[in-house]
Parts: sequence; structure tokens; C-alpha cells
Amino acid sequence: MASPEQTSVVIPAFNEADDIADVVSGLRRSAAWHEILVVDDGSTDATSAAAQAAGARVVRHPYNKGNGASVKSGIREATGEYVLIIDADGQHQPADATRLVSRLGDYDLVVGARAHATQATVARRLGNHLLNGLASYLTGRPIPDLTSGFRAARRQHLHEFIHLLPNGFSAPTTTTLAFIKAGYNVVFEPVEARLRVGQSKIRLLRDGAKFSLIVLKVVTIFSPLRVFLPVSLASFAVGLGYAMWTIATQSHVTNSSVLLIMLGVIVFLMGLVSEQIAALRFEGRE
Repeated sequence: MASPEQTSVVIPAFNEADDIADVVSGLRRSAAWHEILVVDDGSTDATSAAAQAAGARVVRHPYNKGNGASVKSGIREATGEYVLIIDADGQHQPADATRLVSRLGDYDLVVGARAHATQATVARRLGNHLLNGLASYLTGRPIPDLTSGFRAARRQHLHEFIHLLPNGFSAPTTTTLAFIKAGYNVVFEPVEARLRVGQSKIRLLRDGAKFSLIVLKVVTIFSPLRVFLPVSLASFAVGLGYAMWTIATQSHVTNSSVLLIMLGVIVFLMGLVSEQIAALRFEGRE
């Protein structure tokens, strides 16, 4: 079982001067952490000064790179055996941080799964629900909160997937899917997050499509047939059905039905080849 003394806390922050000191102070009161790292992602306010005054070690980006880039910088700078990643807006509670870390050891990744009521708007809740459903289908296991930035993992395992993490807001999505598809033990621990004060930096229409593409990208890397097979079956079924209909009504097979059937076969074969390539990624991995 992991302990706070073995854990580096990574807090990505961008223009969070109003909340960061309270977050750092609350964490320091809750446990004796190995270290608390605040990654200031090119803030234009006093985020760095407030974090440093509260007792955190600050890593500063010279310009804004994105939440994912901040997470990667924090993972690289961390020296603890385990890493806890927590948002800088104050929505997560320090008591939950120690609870997440305590489950490491039995599990390789512990994700703080937020209650639906803590999502700011109905549209945001609906978007997350659809995204969770897509990820659950593609990975073959229930995922109650794919986008939660509140998570703890062994630092060594995070380094294994750091090259896959995008610089934007989908780092939590990528790490969750990568850990699951790589066969690591992942658990979703229910947490009660506070409603966010202020404006979220994530936009549903702009970022929702990006999150969906990230889900498809990561699952395709680790388990391509989950994506290729439904497309193949749909194309084959439509082509075959259309061919049977034209035979019954026009006594011949159209070029369109033949092309659809061929497309289904080709996509299936591409999926098989991709599955073999994906398996090669894990050959010789410790």
C-alpha cells in the first residue's frame, strides 16, 4: 500500500492565483507528502508566487502549453515512487487525496470518479455521459468518469505512457484508456467534488470532438479490432442486404453492393493486421 510519504503531488495550474494557495495548504495539512509540485503553465497572474508562498515547489512554463503538457512536466520532475495529480481549482478535497493514494499497490491507477451532480451544466453532464459510454464500449469495462483529472499512479507506469499524452485537456482520458488497455489494474474511487467556482477552460463543442478522437486513437493503438470490427460488419451487412434485395427485385447484383462487401472484408483484414502491430508494442516490455 502506498503512503503520502512516497507520493509526489502534481498540480497543473494556469491563472489559478485565487485558489492555488488554499489547495497547497489543504494538502500539506492533510498528510506529509513527499513533495508538492505546482506546474505553472505560463500564468499571467500571481499563481507561481502564491503556490511558492504556500510551500509548494514551482515548475514554470515560459508560455501556456496546455494542461497535458503541465502534467507531463510534473511527472518528469516528480521524485516520489507514486504520483498524485490533482486540479488547482479547489474542487477536490485533501481527504480524498490520501484515500486515493492508499489504494495504490493493489491497483496501478486510482481515478477519483466524480458524482454527476458536480458537473457544472446539463450539457456538460450529457457530454461526459456519452464519452464515458463510448469509452466503456471500446475498452470492454465500465468507466464512470473518463475525464477526471484527479488520479494517482505509480510514477514508473506513467513514464511508460508519457509519450502518448497530448498537450491539451485529454491527458486524463489518455492515461485511463492506456492503463486499461495495457492490462494494468485500474479502479474508480467515488469522490465528492465541490462545484467549480469560476469559468471552466474546457468548451463542450470545441473539446468534445477532440476527446472522442483521443478515445478512438488510444483504443486503436492498443486494441484496433474494437474500432475496425464494427465498421467492417456494418459495411458487410449493408452490402449483403442490398445485394439480396437487388437479386430479389431486379435479378442482378449491383456494383454498389459488391463494393460494400469488399470494403467490409478489407477493413476487417486491416483490423487484423493492426491488431498484430499493436501486440508487437508489448513484446519485451517489463
